[in-house]
Amino acid sequence: MTGAYFKWAARLFDPARIHEKPEALQGIRVLDLSVIIFGPATADFLGELGAEVIKVEMPGQGDVTRILGSAAFFWKNVSVAFFSQNHSKYHVGIDMHKPDGQALIRKLAARSDIVIENFKAGTLEEKFGIGYRQLSEVNPRLIYVANTGFGQWGPFSRGRASYDGLAQAVSGLTAITGTPGEHPTKIGNYLGDWFGACMSALGALAALRWRDRTGEGQFVEMAQCEGLLRAMDWTWLYAGLTKRDRPRTGNRDPVFAPSGVYRCRDGYVALVAGSDAEFRGLLRMLGKTSLAGDPRFVSFESRRNPDNADSLDALVRAWCEKRTRSEIAKAARRFRVSAAPVLTGKDHYESRHLRARRSVWEHEDPVYGTMVEYGPAPKLSATPARIKWAGKPVGFHNEFVFKKLLGLSDEEIRALEAQGVIGKWADKMGAKPPDGWSGEGVLR
Repeated sequence: MTGAYFKWAARLFDPARIHEKPEALQGIRVLDLSVIIFGPATADFLGELGAEVIKVEMPGQGDVTRILGSAAFFWKNVSVAFFSQNHSKYHVGIDMHKPDGQALIRKLAARSDIVIENFKAGTLEEKFGIGYRQLSEVNPRLIYVANTGFGQWGPFSRGRASYDGLAQAVSGLTAITGTPGEHPTKIGNYLGDWFGACMSALGALAALRWRDRTGEGQFVEMAQCEGLLRAMDWTWLYAGLTKRDRPRTGNRDPVFAPSGVYRCRDGYVALVAGSDAEFRGLLRMLGKTSLAGDPRFVSFESRRNPDNADSLDALVRAWCEKRTRSEIAKAARRFRVSAAPVLTGKDHYESRHLRARRSVWEHEDPVYGTMVEYGPAPKLSATPARIKWAGKPVGFHNEFVFKKLLGLSDEEIRALEAQGVIGKWADKMGAKPPDGWSGEGVLR
């Protein structure tokens, strides 16, 4: 390739021009009633694409993720677990247990396009009177998104809370994760939350399109375990057709050989030889071209034989152990072998590639100063996604939202505060601003 295409693409998606361009969901308002990750991440994905997101939290304490983890997780009085799913939101504190708090939610919903919640199925309707059926009466165009572990209906749904680990287990992901013959294991992050949130946001976007055509809102429900189930590729099909469960394969790909994660001098690399051409390149890289005619390795099928795959793994392992990640990556490019370093969070932070693409996003926040966060994944040329500010303390935007959106007076706001209907942060870790904060960044 001449490089002309890559130069054109770099100009088209130039990160320096992101804030000059419009936003795809500009004018769409999302009322985020959710907590922890699954629901807030759904709202966050929509916010990255330009939706105005109003996050409702309990006054004083706020979202549980504000206090997750040990003291090592805290930074400037808040757990870092809070930031990744709460970008660019307006933060208000409303006590939904109080009738006047529920009335405020109904007023906000009447002025919103999407409501997102992730309480147990039926909780907002039966306990708070602000479920889909009640809110759709005040706003028939409303799209109501309910995220749960196991759905709004069905034998396994009633009264059940969920965590990501449970979703991984029920989806079958846990059963196929781990080393053959050993204990199955959950994967290392909350994929059920994040992938479920992505699918939930997709449902919300489809509902918006339907509303554009018909004027009608609708109820969108997303079960966390079913999001992961949809990502299980051929696992259930294999079981249904062959009556055998998909086995755990550890670091080895179930289709390609050699494949896996290999130790090197400064960490690990992932390597796959997925075609005959790549395998020949691998043999040249290893200095083992004499094995090209070995009956064990001459075909795709013969290489997948477990004993033969073990022999290939041993060759790759011995070669990688003597080299660094960068040396292996350079050699793999030269010999046209698919290989990549196993990157850590520190690697991401220092990555020129990810920073150039704003997948690692550094920005200045008026409350927290320099922030470095994972940026939006989809890159849109005309309406690029973006982060505008970091998550804020509980109730940080109370006056802005209640005055500008609901038209409440200062006297009405003070009265609601006195009754405990609305509020801000208490002097609690997780909820309050950084020490020494002097009021910068508050919208009026």
